[in-house]
Amino acid sequence: METDPRLKQSRAALTLAALGIVYGDIGTSPLYAVKETFAPSHGIPLETANILGGISAIFWVLMLVVSLKYVVLIMRAHNKGEGGIMALLALASSAVKHHPRWHTSILLAGVLGAALFYGDAVLTPAISVLSAVEGLEVGTSALKPYILPVAIGVLITLFSFQRFGTARVGALFGPIVILWFLALGIAGASSIANAPAILQALNPLHGIVFVTHHGFASFVVLGAVLLAFTGAEALYADMGHFGSEPIRIAWFSLVFPALALNYLGQGALLMTSPAAISNPFYLLYPQWALYPMVALATAATVIASQATISGAYSLTKQAIQLGYLPRMSVLQTSAKEMGQIYMPGVNWMLLIVVLAAVVGFGSSSKLASAYGVAVTGTMLVTTFLTFFVIRFGWGYNLSLCILATGSFIVVDLAFFSSSLLKVGSGGWFPLVLGAVMFLLMLTWWRGRRALVARLKSSAIPLEDFLKSLFDYPPHRVPGTAVFMVADASAVPHALLHNLAHNKVLHERVVFLTVVIEDVPWVPFNERVTVEVLGNGCWRVRIHFGFKNRTDVPRALELCHSHGLAFEMMETSFFLSRETLIPVAGGGMALWRERLFAAMARNASSVVEYFNIPTNRVIELGTQIEI
Repeated sequence: METDPRLKQSRAALTLAALGIVYGDIGTSPLYAVKETFAPSHGIPLETANILGGISAIFWVLMLVVSLKYVVLIMRAHNKGEGGIMALLALASSAVKHHPRWHTSILLAGVLGAALFYGDAVLTPAISVLSAVEGLEVGTSALKPYILPVAIGVLITLFSFQRFGTARVGALFGPIVILWFLALGIAGASSIANAPAILQALNPLHGIVFVTHHGFASFVVLGAVLLAFTGAEALYADMGHFGSEPIRIAWFSLVFPALALNYLGQGALLMTSPAAISNPFYLLYPQWALYPMVALATAATVIASQATISGAYSLTKQAIQLGYLPRMSVLQTSAKEMGQIYMPGVNWMLLIVVLAAVVGFGSSSKLASAYGVAVTGTMLVTTFLTFFVIRFGWGYNLSLCILATGSFIVVDLAFFSSSLLKVGSGGWFPLVLGAVMFLLMLTWWRGRRALVARLKSSAIPLEDFLKSLFDYPPHRVPGTAVFMVADASAVPHALLHNLAHNKVLHERVVFLTVVIEDVPWVPFNERVTVEVLGNGCWRVRIHFGFKNRTDVPRALELCHSHGLAFEMMETSFFLSRETLIPVAGGGMALWRERLFAAMARNASSVVEYFNIPTNRVIELGTQIEI
């Protein structure tokens, strides 16, 4: 049976795109992973046995953590094709809905993993770009003073171009990354030919000896070995963009072989020339190829940074949709790809913190001390959440679930605990970032719950209200009034204020509730439900997935098939703007209530978030104590 050539073409195009987006981060790890693994500060002599052991550890970590854990296991735990920590949190929460005792633990773990991801989103652009530009000083030390300014310039340019979206340059990403991986593999193979004894590193016993026979130094060096797989989470996070098959094809056909050859090649170089530890990556190449490789490495690290920055946008949007962060401005940068978005607030905050990291740490070696804590923390949370998906969601045998995830948790814990040794020398940085994001996300989640409970306690049942209202109906005016309300069974405050002040009711009244489901996408045929309440009144629910664009006017067009047509120029949207007043004795500490109120004040407009025409909106304010 022949395969449809269009399917082959589509698969090839997706595989090429996956190379450009998914593997930019893990693909640039050879720039610094070997250098840090054999850093003299670890106290492990740079001799043949240890070189074989270190390279073996890197090779088998890639095999176990990336190939087996992510490509084989974790990528199967998708939420209708979507991956990433927030998608997994929604999936795990849904899996344990009949086991409420686990809900809080899963919630806290998922929010913690998402918070730590922001630490990764800051450090990846910083260490990747800085390590690439540092190749300038390999050619001549005279260029050393220019490393920081050049890196800062590259980063500012990168973040400034985010507003144009990845659609315009996405086609270039794949070919550049292919060239990068070919350069990695060819240089590695050439070096291996000069010292074929390095192939002994393929024996896992060398890696086991390396990480167990040097006492405390073996434990310390795990914090450097983990640099080899820092981009592994992207395999899962970007699955929704490309599908699992193209990502798997790209990994096993090009990425893994190229990385393995390059790491083995760097090991071979160190066996013949131990002095190359100063920068084994760039010294792997002949002198004539140095500056072309610096340029190619800079391009590759920009792509790696682009993937992480885009991931931060996607994660933030999902967190907003699921109720863990306040509304922010989300701009669509592609008419074809819904996943290509730009968030100005996130972009500029990221740039500020990234530049602070580059200037504050000053070199890739110092940044490497900060790197790893956030990455391994997120990976540990991913494994933890996956257990609940395969146990309660898929119904697998308990012993099998413990075996499948428990072994990976042991590995994750080893790397995470080793990375904690770096806290004093820079690891505190991503932990502080993660702690701040964890506090903000939990505060917003708890504050929203408290606000909803407060509104519900004072809510008036809608059906009873309408029945009494139409016993003595107010004056009706032409047009359609849409009252947005969080609780579909309650009377909107905006309606009460409108009746009290204007003493009129529109001919058609729609009570609109937007529901964000814990799935990534809600199809159009399931997007709206319409209920007739009588006397020209309707109750409409719009259902969005956490990756859908929350476009209310477009969704309302779907009501036409339910007998409710909208003419935007004859429709007015009535919104309630709540002014929150923190009071002692509420659901949270007073300082957290004040923080929640401040976050609510600075949230982007509901009008902008739901894409409602600004000239059709009437906002009526109310004060609420929390």
